[in-house]
Amino acid sequence: MAASATSARPLTLGNRPLHVLVERQRLPLARSLVAGFVEEIPMYRQLPHEEITGDITRITAHNLSMIAGVFRDRRAPTEAELAPLRSSAARRAQEGVPLNALLTAYHVGARRVWDHIFGDAAPGDLDDVTAASSLILVYTQAVTSAVCDAYLEERERMLSQEQHARHAVLSALLNGEPPAGSPAGVGISSRYLVLALDIARHPDEDRPGTASAIAGRRKVHRATAVLDAFTAEEPLTALDAGGGLALLPVGESTVDWAAAGELVGDMSRAAGVDVRAAADTAAPEEIPAAVTLTQEILDVARSFARPPGLHRLSDVLLEYQLTRPSVATGELAGLLDPLSGSPGLLRTVEVHLGNGLDRRRTAAVLHVHPNTVDYRLRRVACLTGLDAADPGHVQRIGAALAARRALAGGR
Repeated sequence: MAASATSARPLTLGNRPLHVLVERQRLPLARSLVAGFVEEIPMYRQLPHEEITGDITRITAHNLSMIAGVFRDRRAPTEAELAPLRSSAARRAQEGVPLNALLTAYHVGARRVWDHIFGDAAPGDLDDVTAASSLILVYTQAVTSAVCDAYLEERERMLSQEQHARHAVLSALLNGEPPAGSPAGVGISSRYLVLALDIARHPDEDRPGTASAIAGRRKVHRATAVLDAFTAEEPLTALDAGGGLALLPVGESTVDWAAAGELVGDMSRAAGVDVRAAADTAAPEEIPAAVTLTQEILDVARSFARPPGLHRLSDVLLEYQLTRPSVATGELAGLLDPLSGSPGLLRTVEVHLGNGLDRRRTAAVLHVHPNTVDYRLRRVACLTGLDAADPGHVQRIGAALAARRALAGGR
């Protein structure tokens, strides 16, 4: 019975009810606490003065009233008392105040309240000071949970709206209908670097016992982070585990193609897999044509086993042209038909051209003597009439090889 009476008794300090002490000092103490936030938390020094003296001071005063109620009734804050804190946290999320700064303010406030109230406590107040300290921890736990929930819910809502807006802008650009204005803060660049991307599978996507979808999303997240850092403005992307499309705002600046190539290399290293990309630049109204072109370039690079990295039309001009419908392609490929029954001769021609007509490098790749290379090339000339030693024939041989790959689907 005595214990029940003790728990129901309001906490006191020097025989004065704690809740009365807090309530009487609520407004001046709130202003003092806010000054402490500005002093200790760098982000609060960047907030507008009217916000510091307005919203921030008001919510701090509300917190003091809530603490007074916690001391008076010896209980955790109620949902009704926490509601204004949730609204305040949502507003801070909208303003872009970091969550860590917001939580630091609540903890700085709780510490300063404790120091202010209990700085003159006497030995006879020990029991009530101990009980009050425990209640401050209960209060801190409740407000931390409420503030985090409200802040993160608002950020998720904002992110969802922004993602929806970005998707709408991307869809409009892909359909050749550039949106007017800047929906939800999504700016329209005067020019884009258009990337069609092919992202290889990560070993984790095939490892037994590993969630393939999770491994794929992690891979894409790492690659996307590299894209985000390439330009000042966030890119528009439509990526999945296998690749996709990215539009990087570049404005009127000239694209540094060496840097663009490094970007693809950085994506590959971040994702932990090979990344092959095709690139072009385009104004908003040119996006549909640029997307079609980059996808075709990527198909050509993939079909002709081009290495990972960045590829432009100028890099695959011959292969690109040979994959376009033409009655000449078949005849061009047919120039090497006499070698169909001699795969060793055809392989020698391919390797020789691939090694810049260097007979010693060709021999090393084929594991034969350079004289054997010479013999085989003479046989090729005899069978086809195309002499790899004749500069005028080299282009025809290269085109014929490319045409054969095109007709074979890049195999």
